[in-house]
Amino acid sequence: MKYILVTGGVISGIGKGIIASSIGTILKSCGLRVTAIKIDPYINIDAGTFSPYEHGEVFVLNDGGEVDLDLGNYERFLDINLYKDNNITTGKIYQHVINKERHGDYLGKTVQVVPHITDAVQEWVMNQAKVPVDDDKKEPQICVIELGGTIGDIEGMPFVEAFRQFQFKAKRENFCNIHVSLVPQPNATGEQKTKPTQNSVRALRGLGLSPDLIVCRSAKPIEMAVKEKISMFCHVEPEQVIFIHDVSSTYRVPILLEEQGIIKYFKQRLNLPIDDQPSDLLMKWKKMACRYERLLKVCSIALVGKYTKLSDCYASVFKALEHSALAINYKLDLMYIDSTELEHSMEAENSVKYHQAWHKLCKADGILVPGGFGIRGTEGKLQAISWARTKKKPFLGVCLGMQLAVVEFARNCLNWEDANSTEFDPDTKNPVVIDMPEHNPGDMGGTMRLGKRRTVFKTENSVLRKLYGDEMFVEERHRHRYEVNPELTHCFEEKGLKFVGHDTEGNRMEIIELENHPYFVGVQFHPEFSSRPMKPSPPYLGLLLAATGTLNAYLQRGCKLSP
Repeated sequence: MKYILVTGGVISGIGKGIIASSIGTILKSCGLRVTAIKIDPYINIDAGTFSPYEHGEVFVLNDGGEVDLDLGNYERFLDINLYKDNNITTGKIYQHVINKERHGDYLGKTVQVVPHITDAVQEWVMNQAKVPVDDDKKEPQICVIELGGTIGDIEGMPFVEAFRQFQFKAKRENFCNIHVSLVPQPNATGEQKTKPTQNSVRALRGLGLSPDLIVCRSAKPIEMAVKEKISMFCHVEPEQVIFIHDVSSTYRVPILLEEQGIIKYFKQRLNLPIDDQPSDLLMKWKKMACRYERLLKVCSIALVGKYTKLSDCYASVFKALEHSALAINYKLDLMYIDSTELEHSMEAENSVKYHQAWHKLCKADGILVPGGFGIRGTEGKLQAISWARTKKKPFLGVCLGMQLAVVEFARNCLNWEDANSTEFDPDTKNPVVIDMPEHNPGDMGGTMRLGKRRTVFKTENSVLRKLYGDEMFVEERHRHRYEVNPELTHCFEEKGLKFVGHDTEGNRMEIIELENHPYFVGVQFHPEFSSRPMKPSPPYLGLLLAATGTLNAYLQRGCKLSP
């Protein structure tokens, strides 16, 4: 097993996840089996209880793990399926060690950070690195490990120490460290500064790890003189300094790395049994990146949500839309609309914001209402759904978006004026969305209906069934506490809102479709988590096709994309 540790310096959020994913993609293109592990030094057990404004979206895995969004990058880039144990947190490690202590495994010993916590980290990494993540179920050959945060963070110290020890346990030819750092360019001088990178590498060396590659992030391409300066002051060869500047698309990052000789370096440094040239997989990435940059036709989608100030809050949704737009040769124009700004109360409070939000919504080619929790902004989402339904605008509702589509239909088509979800109004006379029987309201973490579940189509006359290739069932990932009330579904069906997909027992409503509408679809699951750059998610693809007026032609071709 070969281990590649990716650390970060200067600031967090400079793209360690994309670089780790891109390195994995390059090695996979050379015919190697690659897995990935993300280490988050926070004390939370998992990401499930975070606000999206803390660390971005919560990504859900097949096994129900609620994890950091970087695992979504790994899955999309490498086309693999990871497990919750591929996301290590300080909370998980300490819980594991404390459970062992209570069990008596350390009887007579003082349990300490070194060696007990550091040993637990190393043991976890070695065990999880062997778990198959590809469809062929073969053991991986390379494990890419991303250490979250920045070097010098107090909460990350036990993990740095663990890998300082681990480099000797694994042996030099099986372990290498890539350090991602920032090269800022102050506007005052316009000069690219190397001092932050020098200090970051010095701090890393002081903790016992020496970088084999230094990946320098910058806004603009870095000059050769800067590369030579970093090489000299950071005690590495010039070819060990890699530059990644801001690019139009993340699909370009693996290509930039490959152009700077990273395959040849890994082959020598880790003694890998590969050719110097990548295979067809990286050529597909190159073609995809070139195609992305040449797109001319634009499709605009309005994303109506409550976490619109930070794009990472809907990272997988954005990627799923982007994959679908690329598949039909359109450039995506994603307009984020804060749902509170669509509400009538906003018109009195701030009429400019109100009219700007409605202007965006009206000019969009399609409307998407994603998942979420809490009552804030729900009335605005209901307004957007009503607009999509009455104006026959293509619409996709995901999780809460589907539930609110049912609420909107009940209020405006069934005339149940107080129809609501018990999440927002526990005393409503028409509870069209209810909490699930197995939901435990005591603990919040890990108590939802999570992970991959089967949805069975109950009719052949379904747009989504055709988009999924006329399959009898689909398996997608879920994350919800509430569901459509199964006792009231017949009232909706009589008025044209069809529940075309159920769970395997037939009790849980999974998919809705509205009759006599170009595309009005709601899904209880989160299809964005399964979308891949070369395999777009069918519900999102359907939204883009409908928004560009090409859905019927696509269905008539037997769900084949035009060349």
